[in-house]
Amino acid sequence: MIKLRGITKFYSSGFVKTFVLRNIDLDVQEGEFLTVMGPSGAGKSTLLYIIGMLDDASEGQYHFYDQPVHSLNEKKRTQIHQQNIGFVFQSYHLIDELTVYENLETPLLYKKVKSDERKSLVADSLDRFRIVAKKGLFPNQLSGGQQQLVAVARAVIINPKLILADEPTGNLNSRQGEEIMELFKKLNKEGTTIIQVTHSEKNASYSDRVIHLLDGWMESEAKTGIGGGQPQSGIRKK
Repeated sequence: MIKLRGITKFYSSGFVKTFVLRNIDLDVQEGEFLTVMGPSGAGKSTLLYIIGMLDDASEGQYHFYDQPVHSLNEKKRTQIHQQNIGFVFQSYHLIDELTVYENLETPLLYKKVKSDERKSLVADSLDRFRIVAKKGLFPNQLSGGQQQLVAVARAVIINPKLILADEPTGNLNSRQGEEIMELFKKLNKEGTTIIQVTHSEKNASYSDRVIHLLDGWMESEAKTGIGGGQPQSGIRKK
Protein backbone atom coordinates (compact mmCIF):
# COMPACT_ATOMS: atom_id res chain seq x y z
CA MET A 1 0.00 0.00 0.00
CA ILE A 2 2.73 2.46 1.05
CA LYS A 3 6.34 2.37 -0.04
CA LEU A 4 8.82 5.02 1.11
CA ARG A 5 12.37 5.02 -0.19
CA GLY A 6 15.04 7.45 0.94
CA ILE A 7 12.52 9.95 2.33
CA THR A 8 14.40 12.97 3.61
CA LYS A 9 13.04 16.31 4.82
CA PHE A 10 15.13 19.38 5.49
CA TYR A 11 14.80 23.14 5.66
CA SER A 12 17.48 25.38 4.17
CA SER A 13 18.70 28.66 5.59
CA GLY A 14 21.52 30.05 3.54
CA PHE A 15 24.09 27.28 3.28
CA VAL A 16 22.76 25.44 6.35
CA LYS A 17 20.34 22.50 6.10
CA THR A 18 18.29 21.50 9.13
CA PHE A 19 17.21 17.88 8.78
CA VAL A 20 13.87 16.65 10.12
CA LEU A 21 13.84 13.21 8.44
CA ARG A 22 16.84 11.31 7.11
CA ASN A 23 16.76 8.54 4.50
CA ILE A 24 13.57 6.76 5.68
CA ASP A 25 12.75 3.44 4.01
CA LEU A 26 9.37 2.06 5.06
CA ASP A 27 6.76 -0.33 3.67
CA VAL A 28 3.23 -0.46 5.09
CA GLN A 29 0.98 -3.30 4.03
CA GLU A 30 -2.74 -2.88 3.47
CA GLY A 31 -4.59 -3.76 6.69
CA GLU A 32 -1.59 -3.14 8.96
CA PHE A 33 -1.69 -1.16 12.22
CA LEU A 34 1.61 0.71 12.60
CA THR A 35 2.80 2.90 15.46
CA VAL A 36 5.51 5.58 15.14
CA MET A 37 7.25 6.50 18.40
CA GLY A 38 10.15 8.69 19.46
CA PRO A 39 10.98 11.78 21.51
CA SER A 40 9.74 15.26 20.63
CA GLY A 41 11.51 16.58 17.56
CA ALA A 42 12.26 13.11 16.20
CA GLY A 43 10.29 13.74 12.99
CA LYS A 44 7.19 11.66 13.79
CA SER A 45 4.53 14.20 12.81
CA THR A 46 6.49 15.25 9.72
CA LEU A 47 6.58 11.64 8.55
CA LEU A 48 2.81 11.37 9.12
CA TYR A 49 2.17 14.58 7.16
CA ILE A 50 4.26 13.33 4.24
CA ILE A 51 2.40 10.01 4.20
CA GLY A 52 -0.87 11.97 4.38
CA MET A 53 0.22 14.09 1.38
CA LEU A 54 -0.05 17.29 3.41
CA ASP A 55 3.70 17.92 3.16
CA ASP A 56 6.38 17.11 0.59
CA ALA A 57 9.64 15.29 1.17
CA SER A 58 12.79 17.14 0.13
CA GLU A 59 14.23 13.93 -1.34
CA GLY A 60 13.10 10.36 -1.91
CA GLN A 61 10.21 8.46 -3.43
CA TYR A 62 6.73 7.76 -2.10
CA HIS A 63 4.35 5.30 -3.74
CA PHE A 64 0.72 4.95 -2.60
CA TYR A 65 -0.99 1.98 -4.26
CA ASP A 66 1.74 2.17 -6.91
CA GLN A 67 1.02 5.83 -7.63
CA PRO A 68 4.21 7.96 -7.53
CA VAL A 69 3.10 10.59 -5.02
CA HIS A 70 6.50 12.32 -5.19
CA SER A 71 5.91 13.24 -8.83
CA LEU A 72 2.17 14.09 -8.71
CA ASN A 73 0.87 17.65 -8.76
CA GLU A 74 -0.88 19.15 -5.72
CA LYS A 75 -4.37 18.74 -7.21
CA LYS A 76 -3.88 15.00 -7.77
CA ARG A 77 -2.37 14.49 -4.30
CA THR A 78 -5.31 16.33 -2.71
CA GLN A 79 -7.73 14.14 -4.64
CA ILE A 80 -6.02 10.94 -3.46
CA HIS A 81 -6.00 12.23 0.12
CA GLN A 82 -9.68 13.13 0.11
CA GLN A 83 -10.72 9.80 -1.40
CA ASN A 84 -8.56 7.49 0.71
CA ILE A 85 -7.24 9.08 3.92
CA GLY A 86 -8.78 10.08 7.24
CA PHE A 87 -6.48 12.27 9.37
CA VAL A 88 -6.74 12.83 13.13
CA PHE A 89 -4.63 15.89 13.94
CA GLN A 90 -3.08 16.57 17.32
CA SER A 91 -4.53 20.10 17.21
CA TYR A 92 -7.93 18.95 15.89
CA HIS A 93 -8.01 21.13 12.70
CA LEU A 94 -11.77 21.50 12.90
CA ILE A 95 -13.24 24.30 10.79
CA ASP A 96 -14.11 27.08 13.24
CA GLU A 97 -16.89 28.57 11.11
CA LEU A 98 -18.75 25.24 10.85
CA THR A 99 -20.87 23.44 13.42
CA VAL A 100 -20.04 19.92 14.62
CA TYR A 101 -22.62 18.57 12.16
CA GLU A 102 -21.12 20.54 9.28
CA ASN A 103 -17.56 19.52 10.20
CA LEU A 104 -18.61 15.87 10.03
CA GLU A 105 -20.41 16.44 6.74
CA THR A 106 -17.47 18.15 5.00
CA PRO A 107 -15.42 15.05 4.04
CA LEU A 108 -18.61 13.46 2.66
CA LEU A 109 -19.14 16.52 0.45
CA TYR A 110 -15.59 16.08 -0.89
CA LYS A 111 -16.47 12.49 -1.78
CA LYS A 112 -19.72 13.66 -3.44
CA VAL A 113 -21.90 11.48 -1.19
CA LYS A 114 -25.60 12.06 -1.88
CA SER A 115 -27.63 14.17 0.54
CA ASP A 116 -29.75 11.39 2.09
CA GLU A 117 -26.72 9.18 2.65
CA ARG A 118 -24.77 12.12 4.15
CA LYS A 119 -27.55 12.76 6.65
CA SER A 120 -27.64 9.10 7.62
CA LEU A 121 -23.86 8.82 8.00
CA VAL A 122 -23.60 12.01 10.08
CA ALA A 123 -26.49 10.90 12.31
CA ASP A 124 -24.84 7.51 12.85
CA SER A 125 -21.51 9.17 13.65
CA LEU A 126 -23.05 11.62 16.13
CA ASP A 127 -24.70 8.69 17.88
CA ARG A 128 -21.62 6.46 17.78
CA PHE A 129 -19.45 9.09 19.47
CA ARG A 130 -22.25 10.27 21.79
CA ILE A 131 -22.06 13.86 20.57
CA VAL A 132 -25.64 14.28 19.30
CA ALA A 133 -26.23 17.10 21.79
CA LYS A 134 -23.20 18.95 20.38
CA LYS A 135 -24.19 18.86 16.68
CA GLY A 136 -25.23 22.53 16.54
CA LEU A 137 -22.22 23.87 18.43
CA PHE A 138 -19.08 25.41 16.97
CA PRO A 139 -15.58 24.11 17.83
CA ASN A 140 -14.82 27.03 20.17
CA GLN A 141 -17.85 26.02 22.26
CA LEU A 142 -16.40 22.55 22.88
CA SER A 143 -13.80 21.31 25.36
CA GLY A 144 -10.52 19.93 24.05
CA GLY A 145 -11.70 16.37 24.60
CA GLN A 146 -14.96 17.02 22.75
CA GLN A 147 -13.08 18.58 19.84
CA GLN A 148 -10.86 15.50 19.68
CA LEU A 149 -13.89 13.20 19.56
CA VAL A 150 -15.32 15.24 16.67
CA ALA A 151 -11.94 15.09 14.89
CA VAL A 152 -11.84 11.30 15.21
CA ALA A 153 -15.46 11.01 14.06
CA ARG A 154 -14.68 13.18 11.02
CA ALA A 155 -11.67 11.03 10.13
CA VAL A 156 -13.57 7.73 10.17
CA ILE A 157 -16.89 8.89 8.67
CA ILE A 158 -15.73 8.35 5.07
CA ASN A 159 -14.65 4.79 5.85
CA PRO A 160 -11.12 5.58 4.62
CA LYS A 161 -8.62 3.01 3.42
CA LEU A 162 -5.97 4.68 5.63
CA ILE A 163 -6.32 6.46 8.98
CA LEU A 164 -3.42 8.64 10.12
CA ALA A 165 -3.61 9.65 13.78
CA ASP A 166 -1.27 12.12 15.49
CA GLU A 167 -1.52 11.57 19.26
CA PRO A 168 -5.22 10.61 18.85
CA THR A 169 -5.98 10.30 22.57
CA GLY A 170 -3.79 13.13 23.86
CA ASN A 171 -6.72 15.32 24.95
CA LEU A 172 -9.09 12.59 26.08
CA ASN A 173 -9.66 11.09 29.51
CA SER A 174 -8.58 7.49 30.01
CA ARG A 175 -12.02 6.01 29.32
CA GLN A 176 -12.50 8.02 26.12
CA GLY A 177 -8.95 7.22 25.02
CA GLU A 178 -9.50 3.50 25.50
CA GLU A 179 -12.76 3.68 23.52
CA ILE A 180 -11.00 5.41 20.63
CA MET A 181 -8.22 2.83 20.57
CA GLU A 182 -10.76 -0.01 20.66
CA LEU A 183 -12.56 1.65 17.75
CA PHE A 184 -9.29 1.88 15.81
CA LYS A 185 -8.59 -1.79 16.52
CA LYS A 186 -12.09 -2.73 15.32
CA LEU A 187 -11.67 -0.69 12.12
CA ASN A 188 -8.26 -2.28 11.59
CA LYS A 189 -9.72 -5.79 11.94
CA GLU A 190 -12.29 -4.78 9.30
CA GLY A 191 -9.45 -3.91 6.91
CA THR A 192 -8.59 -0.25 7.53
CA THR A 193 -4.86 0.50 7.57
CA ILE A 194 -3.87 2.67 10.54
CA ILE A 195 -0.69 4.61 11.27
CA GLN A 196 -0.54 6.40 14.60
CA VAL A 197 2.01 8.65 16.24
CA THR A 198 1.99 8.31 20.01
CA HIS A 199 4.09 8.58 23.17
CA SER A 200 1.82 6.06 24.88
CA GLU A 201 3.10 2.51 25.27
CA LYS A 202 -0.49 1.44 25.97
CA ASN A 203 -1.71 2.89 22.66
CA ALA A 204 1.26 1.32 20.87
CA SER A 205 0.23 -2.10 22.20
CA TYR A 206 -2.85 -2.00 19.96
CA SER A 207 -0.67 -2.01 16.84
CA ASP A 208 1.05 -4.81 14.92
CA ARG A 209 4.39 -3.08 14.59
CA VAL A 210 6.28 -0.16 16.13
CA ILE A 211 9.02 1.93 14.56
CA HIS A 212 11.15 4.34 16.57
CA LEU A 213 12.52 7.60 15.20
CA LEU A 214 15.40 9.55 16.71
CA ASP A 215 16.77 12.80 15.28
CA GLY A 216 15.05 12.03 11.98
CA TRP A 217 16.56 8.54 11.63
CA MET A 218 14.58 5.32 11.83
CA GLU A 219 16.36 3.73 14.77
CA SER A 220 14.48 0.48 15.28
CA GLU A 221 11.47 -1.61 14.35
CA ALA A 222 9.66 -4.31 16.32
CA LYS A 223 6.47 -6.32 16.22
CA THR A 224 4.13 -5.99 19.18
CA GLY A 225 2.13 -8.49 21.20
CA ILE A 226 2.92 -12.07 22.10
CA GLY A 227 5.80 -13.33 20.02
CA GLY A 228 6.72 -9.81 18.93
CA GLY A 229 10.29 -9.45 17.81
CA GLN A 230 13.04 -7.49 19.42
CA PRO A 231 14.03 -4.19 17.77
CA GLN A 232 15.96 -4.92 14.62
CA SER A 233 19.45 -3.59 14.17
CA GLY A 234 20.85 -2.03 11.06
CA ILE A 235 17.84 0.25 10.46
CA ARG A 236 19.77 3.49 10.68
CA LYS A 237 21.57 4.37 7.45
CA LYS A 238 23.94 7.28 7.16
